[in-house]
Amino acid sequence: MGQRLDARRPRSLDEVLASLGEIQMDPTSVVARTEHLVLFSRLGPRFRVPQLERRMWIDRAMFEYWAHIVPMSDLPLHRISMKRYPHGHWKRHQYVRDWLAANQAFVRYAMRELRRRGPMRTRDFENRAAEGWETGGWNDEGQNAAMLLDILWSQGKVMIVGREGQQRLWDLASRWFPPVAARSPAAMAAALVERQVHARGITRLDRLGYLFDGAFPGREEAVDRLLRTGVMVPLRVESYPGRWFTHRDLLERAFRGRTVALSPFDDLISDRTRTERLFGMHYRIEIYVPKARRWGYFVLPVLRDDRLVGRFDPALDRAENILRINAWQMQPETDAADRDAVHEAIQELARWLLVDRVETPRTKL
Repeated sequence: MGQRLDARRPRSLDEVLASLGEIQMDPTSVVARTEHLVLFSRLGPRFRVPQLERRMWIDRAMFEYWAHIVPMSDLPLHRISMKRYPHGHWKRHQYVRDWLAANQAFVRYAMRELRRRGPMRTRDFENRAAEGWETGGWNDEGQNAAMLLDILWSQGKVMIVGREGQQRLWDLASRWFPPVAARSPAAMAAALVERQVHARGITRLDRLGYLFDGAFPGREEAVDRLLRTGVMVPLRVESYPGRWFTHRDLLERAFRGRTVALSPFDDLISDRTRTERLFGMHYRIEIYVPKARRWGYFVLPVLRDDRLVGRFDPALDRAENILRINAWQMQPETDAADRDAVHEAIQELARWLLVDRVETPRTKL
């Protein structure tokens, strides 16, 4: 219920995001981008991508940060991360600090161009780095403007304000962010912890109160307060030893589930060990392991009520407007109703994608 995957579907994009707090983004688009799949799984086929784009780029009710979509109302929370980047203790932070010090003229140039010409694409910036980015990765190959913009983005000085296809559009954050009401650090910490425990359904205390870059100030006090007031309550998980907690509201609501396909990056299954212990499914993203691939390139698990009953490997043929199912596989101890649920999930995905037909293999993987 906390993940908004029960029978009562959310009414809007905003309701989904307010419940989850963040939605991971990824450009892989075998059938659709992962953020679109996450919203489809909550809202169903009525979700359309232009709805999200309008809420992000026109209404400015949401924004991108750390490769996630987050509510604009959470801007005060994320300003904590913006202010402390890159002054943390990660090994990369020292390199970023040194690189910025060597490229101050490059920083001034980028900010000046945005002030004068923004919004701008990454490729619109000249490479004026006095010292190139060299950390041994793909971004060593002349990607200095891209790395600079990512750093300024992490600092909250520039923001992504739109897209042209896969191209990000950048502008000054001071020019783009709308006014957002400030909150006290204690109130923000309590709200963050409470939302996280509600969204995760069951969780450990050491997983609560964290932003993308680390702990929110006052997280321990917020956890203690929610425990004392009974907002968070302990529970026992037979398949998973340790101390677990949930939100009291989830215990008071009757659960009625539904059937839906999940993105590989969905928060419900992003912790692979937790997924295996709670749902009995060994699941991995196999995009980057072609030699050891077992299940398929972009496999979507299928949730039926409170169980993961199977998975399928889809690919959208955009030229022919066909959804091809390369393979599908059921979990052990499933029955005909569970197999029907997998086919139901495939058909719902097809309706959302507006394909002309679905092609499935005759036998399971």
